[in-house]
Amino acid sequence: MPRVTTPSSTDAVSRSLAPARAVREPSLESIVTLKQLVERLRSYLDADAVSEVERAYAYAKAAHEGQMRRTGHPYITHPTAVAYILADMHMDHQTLMAALLHDVIEDTGVGKQTLRDRFGPEVADLVDGVSKLSTIFQSRAEAQAENFQKMAMAMARDIRVILVKLADRLHNMRTIGALGAEKRARIARETLEFYAPIANRLGMNDLRVEFEDLGFAALYPMRAERIARAVKAARRNRRELVVQIETTLRDCLGREQLEATVIGREKHLYSIYSKMKQKRKSFADIMDVFAFRIVVDKVDTCYRVLGAVHNLYKPLAGRFKDYIAIPKANGYQSLHTTLFGMHGVPIEIQIRTHQMDAVANNGIAGHWLYKSEDEAGGGTAGGGATATGSHARARQWVKGLLELQQRAGDSMEFIEHLKTDLFPDELYVFTPKGRILELPQGASPVDFAYAVHTDIGNTCVACRVDRRLAPLSTQLQSGQTVEVITAEDARPNPDWLSFVVTGKARSSIRHALKTQKVAESRSLGRRLLNRSLANADTSLKEVSEERIEATLAELGFKRLDDLLEDIGLGNRMAYLIARRLTRVDDASAEAGDDGSLSVQHGGGTLAIRGTEGMVVTYGKCCYPLPGDPIVGHISSGRGLVIHRDTCRNLGELRKKRDEVLQSVRWSDKVVGEFSAELRLEVVPQKGVIAEVAALMTTLDASIQKINTEERNPRLSTVSVGLNVRDRVHLARIMRRLRALPSVNGLSRSKN
Repeated sequence: MPRVTTPSSTDAVSRSLAPARAVREPSLESIVTLKQLVERLRSYLDADAVSEVERAYAYAKAAHEGQMRRTGHPYITHPTAVAYILADMHMDHQTLMAALLHDVIEDTGVGKQTLRDRFGPEVADLVDGVSKLSTIFQSRAEAQAENFQKMAMAMARDIRVILVKLADRLHNMRTIGALGAEKRARIARETLEFYAPIANRLGMNDLRVEFEDLGFAALYPMRAERIARAVKAARRNRRELVVQIETTLRDCLGREQLEATVIGREKHLYSIYSKMKQKRKSFADIMDVFAFRIVVDKVDTCYRVLGAVHNLYKPLAGRFKDYIAIPKANGYQSLHTTLFGMHGVPIEIQIRTHQMDAVANNGIAGHWLYKSEDEAGGGTAGGGATATGSHARARQWVKGLLELQQRAGDSMEFIEHLKTDLFPDELYVFTPKGRILELPQGASPVDFAYAVHTDIGNTCVACRVDRRLAPLSTQLQSGQTVEVITAEDARPNPDWLSFVVTGKARSSIRHALKTQKVAESRSLGRRLLNRSLANADTSLKEVSEERIEATLAELGFKRLDDLLEDIGLGNRMAYLIARRLTRVDDASAEAGDDGSLSVQHGGGTLAIRGTEGMVVTYGKCCYPLPGDPIVGHISSGRGLVIHRDTCRNLGELRKKRDEVLQSVRWSDKVVGEFSAELRLEVVPQKGVIAEVAALMTTLDASIQKINTEERNPRLSTVSVGLNVRDRVHLARIMRRLRALPSVNGLSRSKN
């Protein structure tokens, strides 16, 4: 009969109810000797590699001679412990040598070239990469951010650098009790804010858990102690029920002839604290959930086990996640489900293979772990592929970090994007061709577009979600198919920054906006100038080079682009520049009073496409939409502002000397979303605002704001700001709103 393994009844309870990870006191921290390290290395490295590591140890010990740690131990004990941590990950001998030498450059004055001569360029580069990270978080916020950028660069060159740095931080956290309270709190906070999330992003769950529990105990010792005592007390009360559930699961799998190992698991202290804080739940609510992991030999067995436990206990709707078919970004694979167990107790189940379990715990380090096992003939089928996939995902993430760094305006902006990237709560969406993309919760089609490619994001104008047109601000849901519609001359909209959530989207939009205004101003300036010149039956291309150079000299510009930019920004009037360019010096020529050919004030009609970007804006006083008759005015420093031709402000604008009206019309092909505002008179009753909002959402309108003002007990005025495609789209929305019983009156806002 197939074997279902589980600890004996006594062991089952102790293992199921054991703390997730004991937080070791610094005084109890064992000292790793060279002999212990060598014994560990001989289990997976050849003799020559071990000899090289011993040589690095001897050099590091001599270099650190006389230096002591705060714990009172010789300094060499620290790099030796770091190397031992990496040996548990089966890292290659160059990484172990770098771990032993990682503080030599900073603390002993030995140069990189010296290490290169003695140990080769690869080890020297690793040591140098780790040394450059030593000042991270040591100073003010800006310096911290700049130093973190160094980590991204070092990781890009060789991802082993970050593994050495993580092992270095882990040993420092294990011995953090030797530090003063202020420094201990600072280092613990850094560990929780950056190092634990990085370990998680690299799929290194064991490392993340230890970082979190050690950081929690150091930063909030009283809270950690109280939760630890509560967990210990709850463990005694749960003992019998855990054994019953585990026995029931084991018997169920045995009846189905499924070989599996059933392991009870318990949330670690920081996880309990975080859930209490974020979800505002009591300790009892969190501890009411029982969790088990079922580990099997093959992928297809995972799904058979899932069916068996779903037949045993009723599954909780909406709580099943298949991370085997769609792995997390860090390579994690498992089936997750929540069941109603005996007595209505919630049971969380994770089902995975032995390989998935190892990769879930080791993450990127599994790349080396499985590589060494395969080389020794001890790897299991598919293990190396899974670990390599985790390694590839880590490299892809590092590549994304470099893109963030290159686009960030400054180091603090980089850190802002990075923090967003380090704390994703994933959802999975599909491209039209079936490719799966992972995005954080709350992501929009704009985030999706930038995830596909930066150029797709920069030129997107609309989208379809599950084949239906949807606003670009729509919050995506897992399983949806997203199609992005682009326009070649479209540009990012500054309003996108109010709803995008991914670091890549935010950094790309900001980067584009920084360079966009100049280009758009020049483009608009050229269009305005050509329309003014068209009244004299000419164009900028037909104006002689000499006349252009003379005009630039008169106005104090070095380049034509600078003049066009000034026109586009509204600082100079196109028709006045056109007069200068068409001026005829010969008095006998047919000319106006100032010697220029006839150029009318304002020029020809300009077609508005909706993709002009920041130098064409739309009046908030009248909210013009495609389909409305419109007028533009050139505003100094702002470019072209579009109004409805019935806007009351136009009368005031005509009186201003620095505001010039421009004849404009909507292009035949207008793309994008435009702002509108509606005023509704509604009967104040429960749910009326939700009813209005729901209707607008079903009609593909994204709501920007809703304000309510009570006129009297029987009537309220609701102002709704929304984004629509055009006047026809707005009219359809208004017709549907008028049909609502609670709506007494409706009008489009105008001044």
